[in-house]
Amino acid sequence: MRESRRILVLCLLAALAAVAGLSYAVKAQTGEIPGAKRRVKVLAKPQYPDLARRLNLSGVVKVEVTIEPDGKVKRTRILGGHPVLAAEAERAAMASEFEPGPKETTEVIDFKFGPGE
Repeated sequence: MRESRRILVLCLLAALAAVAGLSYAVKAQTGEIPGAKRRVKVLAKPQYPDLARRLNLSGVVKVEVTIEPDGKVKRTRILGGHPVLAAEAERAAMASEFEPGPKETTEVIDFKFGPGE
């Protein structure tokens, strides 16, 4: 009984984390990243890969971006998400642009993928 309660609590926490992540992804798509040091000027929209469409994959890919002082993305690093979706998320992150700032900064962008995205 105690073990099933623990599993239920873990499932509920995972569901809450997923909902929070989707909310964050929607804000990233509109150029608003909560807690971000730099505002997004251009957030490139990733294409839904054909293989992902055939496999009916959906989900969120987290990409860490290093931004140069002029606002251009210098490099990216995938933090999480399905490998089939990761390459397209990384391409979109590299094509994005941020407001200029006094120094190099790091941000995390969530890209949401799905059949209707």
